[in-house]
Order: sequence, then C-alpha cells, then structure tokens
Amino acid sequence: MYTIIGMYREFFGLKEKPFNVTSDPNFLFLSRVHKEAFSHLLYGIKERKGFLEITGEIGAGKTTLCRAILNQLDARTKSAFIFNSNLPELQLLQSIIEDYGLSVERKNKGSMLRQLNGFLLEELSRGNNVILIIDEAQNLKPSIMEEIRLLSNLETDKEKLFQIVLVGQPELKAKINSPNLKQLKQRIAVKFHITPMDEDEIGKYIYHRLSVAGSSGEILFSDGAIDAIYKFSGGIPRLINMVCDKSLLAAYVVETRVVGLSIVEKSVKELEGVIS
Repeated sequence: MYTIIGMYREFFGLKEKPFNVTSDPNFLFLSRVHKEAFSHLLYGIKERKGFLEITGEIGAGKTTLCRAILNQLDARTKSAFIFNSNLPELQLLQSIIEDYGLSVERKNKGSMLRQLNGFLLEELSRGNNVILIIDEAQNLKPSIMEEIRLLSNLETDKEKLFQIVLVGQPELKAKINSPNLKQLKQRIAVKFHITPMDEDEIGKYIYHRLSVAGSSGEILFSDGAIDAIYKFSGGIPRLINMVCDKSLLAAYVVETRVVGLSIVEKSVKELEGVIS
C-alpha cells in the first residue's frame, strides 16, 4: 500500500496526499462561512468572552478550524484540546489538567478541581489567557456540562479568565437549550453554526488543497466533475475529500492528470456503496 501511495504522489508531483480526512490546519480553506467562523472564534478568545459555541454537521471542518485557531494564538495563551468527550467525569478532568502540561496530583474530583483552579489563578497572576476546547461536545453529560460551567466562574470585574469553546454537531445546540442547562446557555457569548460551502467554492477548495500538497497546476478537475462532487458532497469538506481522493487514485490507475465526470461518477458509486 505504501508503494502505491508513493507512486500516486510521484505521478501527480505531490509531496503529500491532498485529500486526507484528518484535521490538518495547514490545509484549511477559508470559505466564506469558515472565514466568518474563524473570526468569531478568534474574537471570542482574545476578548475573553467566556463560553463559545461552534456547531456544524459531521465533516464540516470544525476540528480543523479549531486547530488552525490554536496556531494563531501567542505564547501567553495556554490551551487544552479535548477530543474524547465520552470520558467519565474524573477522566475528563484528568485529561484537561494533563493537556495543560500538568501532572495530576491526586485522582479524585475535589483534588483535581482545586488543582485546575490553582492553575487558572496562577495564569491570571501572570497575565495569561487560558482556553479549553472540547470537541464533540454534544456527547457531554449535562452533569459534566454543569461542572464545566462552574469552572468558568473565575473572572475579574471586567473579563473572563477561562475561555471554553464547546464544539459539536447540531445536537449540541439542542442540549444547551434544555431547561437544566439554562445557566450555561446564558453564559454563551459567541455562537456560530458552520454551514456547508457554496457551490462556487468547491473548485477553489479542491485546487487550494492540491496546491498545499505541492501541485504545480497540472492536475485538472473538469467543470462536470466539480459539479458532480458538489452534488455528492453537498459542500461538506470531508465528503469532498473522500470523493476527490478516490477520484485521484482512479485517475492514477488510468494514467491521466485530468479528472473528468466519468471518473468522479465511478468514485461516487463506490463511495455510496461503502457509506450505505
């Protein structure tokens, strides 16, 4: 498999695969909606707005956006990024503490909360900002969400000292709107929902990723191919990546650098068989 991937890259003149579905911030394409989401996030963090909520469908680019945000922050901003929101409460607290680069002193709830609170106070004394990003936050139990809300109580008269970014699928909005999380809902100062990319951005997205991967412009997707990709993906980045990756592999097999409609249609049929 490695040999095939190596020959695939060599044939197209690429330094890496352009359409991996991993959340690589180097490949972030700032569509109109992603640019707006990026601005909302950066504003909320730098202005210390406390709670931020970012939602979007599966594969909309939420995690990639958050990784890109972290790359924009200076050394005076301490961050933790939690990917597994299904962890039990104690393990979640432990993961948060460890992601800040600390060693957990005692593995019980009270001790870990005191340690985290002490860390926040220490960073406050140094004039630093602290952010916590929780991905797939729609999976958090209401009791854990309430604990996270209580963690945000540390603040001065003028600003929040702990910025918490809840990132998740649309179900997150419904969960936060539930009556038992009313106090949390009231604290969310920045909200943004990432919608799919528009049809006229699909080609730009494809060529952006090809360029980042090292393409010198020899790889072409026909207009019909791009239309078919949009129809299949609905503008969702992950689905675009999946069909483009399979289409490039198919193009390599027949030794062409032009991805036409027939190649994309065949790739879509194969993907629909896998997805269904």
